[in-house]
Amino acid sequence: MNMLQWAAIFFIIAIVAAIFGFGGIVSAAAGIAKVLFYIFLVLFLISLITGRLRR
Repeated sequence: MNMLQWAAIFFIIAIVAAIFGFGGIVSAAAGIAKVLFYIFLVLFLISLITGRLRR
């Protein structure tokens, strides 16, 4: 699984935990999803830039 899928999984966990009222799990899962998404975004931009420079 790639990082974007993991971020989506943790986002869904956060939503389900919020529905059932588990506040601590919500903040932890949402924080993990946010970090994974930003890491994915940075790595995507780096690969996009390096791919353009190699042409």
